[in-house]
Amino acid sequence: MIDYTNHFKRRLQSQQQIGLWVGLADAYGTEIAANAGYDWLLIDGEHAPSDLRTTLSQLQSIAAYPSQAVVRPPIGSVQLIKQLLDIGAQTLLIPMVETVEQAELMVKAVRYPPQGIRGVGAALARATRWNSIPDYYATVHENICLLIQIESVTGLENLDDILKVDGIDGVFIGAVDLSATMGYEGNPNHPAVQEAVIDAIQRIRAAGKAAGILSTQHEATQKYLDLGTEFVAVGVDTSVLMNSLRELLAKYKDGAEVMKTEGGY
Repeated sequence: MIDYTNHFKRRLQSQQQIGLWVGLADAYGTEIAANAGYDWLLIDGEHAPSDLRTTLSQLQSIAAYPSQAVVRPPIGSVQLIKQLLDIGAQTLLIPMVETVEQAELMVKAVRYPPQGIRGVGAALARATRWNSIPDYYATVHENICLLIQIESVTGLENLDDILKVDGIDGVFIGAVDLSATMGYEGNPNHPAVQEAVIDAIQRIRAAGKAAGILSTQHEATQKYLDLGTEFVAVGVDTSVLMNSLRELLAKYKDGAEVMKTEGGY
């Protein structure tokens, strides 16, 4: 029998989970990442060329492994969220949330009426295994995990009120975009940015929500883990591939340049 439990959501408040950003938009590459054993894999539709079809293939490739899928759409669109949920996404990370109104709309978007506004189309949906899951409508909300991304000064200013919105399971801090809105573009490690990030993580956790972040530098990553940050992505597949390819080439070709490609949000 297939297990439809959202284990990522179940573990959010009980253990730290280590993830990887997946930007190759390819099911085969995603399966390699799933085989590596990360707790969660972020299928990126905001900055990577993932679309509905590639996301479906990636979800199918991850399903055979313990790794849990998290899907980030390009925008918090009610229509797109409906489609992502119907193809089987159970955990969504919504980018660029800045206000309580946006957060409340996202909660409604992932819930069926009367609690929300998600369209009903079970016979067409992989999520219900085409009407094969008993009591799907009675249990679906238990297995939908909604994460929102705060990545601007405006978002931070409204964070305390956003954290009061019922139905949000976790808040992810996008440090790179945040650094730009703070006037430190391309420098998420600036002391002022890091102070804001740490403060946000502490506020999120104090409110009883799970905190998340992407960090590709070991010292910063360990700092976030020591703070108790519940879900932490420690790399980006495209950067891992590029760095490894350059390092390998540099061993055998004179003049080949080893240049670390960093990624982060």
